[in-house]
Amino acid sequence: MTTETVPTDAGEARITWHPAKKPRLLLAVSHGAGGGIEARDLQALAAVLPGHGVTVALVEQPWRVAGKKVAPAPKTLDVGWRGIWPALAKPGLPVISGGRSAGARVACRTAAELGARAVLALGFPLHPPGRPEKSRAAELLGAGAPTLVVQGANDPFGKPEEFPRGAHELVEVPYGDHGFAVPKRADVTQEQALRIVTDAVVQWAASLR
Repeated sequence: MTTETVPTDAGEARITWHPAKKPRLLLAVSHGAGGGIEARDLQALAAVLPGHGVTVALVEQPWRVAGKKVAPAPKTLDVGWRGIWPALAKPGLPVISGGRSAGARVACRTAAELGARAVLALGFPLHPPGRPEKSRAAELLGAGAPTLVVQGANDPFGKPEEFPRGAHELVEVPYGDHGFAVPKRADVTQEQALRIVTDAVVQWAASLR
């Protein structure tokens, strides 16, 4: 594991590399608006995917690196993501553009212009909680690349059954909330829930050529 600081027009971003020994793909994945790369699903992917030929780059947006507690506007997030892309492309591998929550929106919005091989959306915020009329489905449907959505069954930002039909694949995490946390009384453990996430991404990544 190595860490690299990358200058962008939105400030300095940071990439934490988890390399595969014989990489076939690179998954670049960023955090949401309320947390960092310590998120349980991001850490699980970084631990598992390198063993399946996928180098993982955990990306911290400039606002997070600067120690701010509130994420900036979506356009600024996109600027930061564009700025780190040359560093992600440098290894010469096809890049899966990914993120959780707000990071998933960034990945969808920029995938086509950056030439992403595919998009991974973890906990895609389809709408603000309790505001289904404020749909962000257009961002997801406009990604322009093969897309996998992994969504908690009880995500207040959009339950799996609320998602529109489209070219994307969708995997449901039973009982999971927006961060894939599951209640102690659930039929699945937290470890099992994370295994559903990592297994889904491993299988999907294996299908990409």
